[in-house]
Amino acid sequence: MNPEPKVTSSHLQRAAYLYIRQSTLRQVFENTESTQRQYALRRRAVTLGWPEERIVVIDHDQGQSGASTVEREGFQRLVADVGLGKAGIVMGLEVSRLARNSADWHRLLEICGLTRTLILDEDGLYDPGHFNDRLLLGLKDTMSEAELHVIKARLVGGVLNKAQRGELKMPLPIGLVYDDDDHVQLDPDQQVQQSLRNLFATFRRTGSAWASMRAYRREGWKFPRRGQAGSGEIFWRELSEASVLNTLHNPRYAGAFCFGRTRSWKDGDGRVHVEEVPRDQWRFVRPAAHPGYLSWDEFLTNQDILRQNHQRHGGA
Repeated sequence: MNPEPKVTSSHLQRAAYLYIRQSTLRQVFENTESTQRQYALRRRAVTLGWPEERIVVIDHDQGQSGASTVEREGFQRLVADVGLGKAGIVMGLEVSRLARNSADWHRLLEICGLTRTLILDEDGLYDPGHFNDRLLLGLKDTMSEAELHVIKARLVGGVLNKAQRGELKMPLPIGLVYDDDDHVQLDPDQQVQQSLRNLFATFRRTGSAWASMRAYRREGWKFPRRGQAGSGEIFWRELSEASVLNTLHNPRYAGAFCFGRTRSWKDGDGRVHVEEVPRDQWRFVRPAAHPGYLSWDEFLTNQDILRQNHQRHGGA
């Protein structure tokens, strides 16, 4: 006889689903104790009456955040199978392992209630069809989402503090490197340095990104580009107008540390969108923060020239 009255023969005729997830790949490799505890929930299912062969383990979402179901194939499969009435119980170490997004969680909760599917975590067994259990699960979800908000706020706060001091380590464009003390310096490769100095001098002379590109190509000069991240390789290629514009618009070449040049957001489908922010809305700007290839005043002058060119010709 099953000691848990919430588990009925109807539940036992269906499969027990164990959903396993770690938020990041680092947790997957380092927090192995949590993974073992999650897999151990199979014993709870056996104790409640499910045979081993009817325990379905879904662990496709290792290293995926619970903030959204986008790219979480395992969670999507779980919701689909629950909706089809295949699951008698859904198990997870914590409610937050299933979803930290309230919309995703309440969708799963509603489907479980409609299909009379139980939910089990390390604290207990719940029947979403019962008001009290549903209320408790809702409170757990609210606490989980609040926890995620606090974690994000702490991380963002730390990043902003470093950025305000100009100490935040960010990817550098070609021609700038970090030394052993994480200070920004000019690339020691003199050929790279000379190519960048030549580009700024050419723009100073022509006053046009397109004309600068044409001058480079006419002379047969190449422009450096980094290879795969971390490889340290540098490739020399024909200069494009886009490369000219990216170089001229980058304040790091003027020795300035800037934070908040772009903003990003996710749409309803989880796609990330990035847009540029006007210079007067950049969050932190620290001129003369490190060596550069031109002065801050010349950088601002170049921006005015590029803006005037765009207004006059519809381009640079």
